[in-house]
Amino acid sequence: MGTTPPDPRTAPTALARTATFRERVRRGERLIGTFAKTPHPAVVEVLGLSPLDCLCLDAEHAPFDRGDLDVALLAARAADLPTLVRVPHGDAAQILNALDCGATGVVVPHVASAADARAAAAACRYGRGGRGYAGSTRAAGYGTRKMGEIIPGANATVTLVAQIEDAEALDEIDAIAAVDGIDCLFVGRMDLTVSLGAATPNDPVVVEAVRRICAAGRAHGRAVGMFTPTTEEAAQWFEAGASLFLLGSDQGWILQGARELATRFRAL
Repeated sequence: MGTTPPDPRTAPTALARTATFRERVRRGERLIGTFAKTPHPAVVEVLGLSPLDCLCLDAEHAPFDRGDLDVALLAARAADLPTLVRVPHGDAAQILNALDCGATGVVVPHVASAADARAAAAACRYGRGGRGYAGSTRAAGYGTRKMGEIIPGANATVTLVAQIEDAEALDEIDAIAAVDGIDCLFVGRMDLTVSLGAATPNDPVVVEAVRRICAAGRAHGRAVGMFTPTTEEAAQWFEAGASLFLLGSDQGWILQGARELATRFRAL
């Protein structure tokens, strides 16, 4: 005797890890992810088999166009791998594109003021003056879900990461962290080094700036994320309050693996 298939409009989502990612970020769980620099879905598919907590598609510094994002996010959702998109800039259209394609959230670069933070937060949430609505997208289930489900669901689960990487942002860091809708402050340490005129990311002025960002996150209940060159250095920032780490990249791992293989072979 046959059974009636579940109604896709009311069936529970199978994307359990994706659906709970924002909650995990906001709780300050220690999460590890990496950047994807290669615009091909197979990279995401492979990383979806890993124990990483998340992935970030780097559309700011790598050649991801809308089609690339679309198929990469299809692969991510197939693996239920929470996937952020670092958009090229904070324009609402860029954010909408990533979210409609099914991104778990966005990393918005160069958030340098509370006004920037408010604009990004509005672009991520449905409501007056906020995210544009379409029920035909992947994020909306291609027309199989009701508006009354889509809007509150997206508003509750879309993750907004504000990247702090400008000297000007330090003057407004508490105001940025206080903006409702910001889930995480992500330290863009290399750009921050350049902006502060420092010689290296370990210059005391840069380290102190990172500590200020961590302190603002703690004070306003926001998670803090960052890139560090090593896991050992990441451990040093746990105590300062950092919890979301995006370390390495697919391209970096390919190079590292190739160097190690060549070194071992030539030592035979």
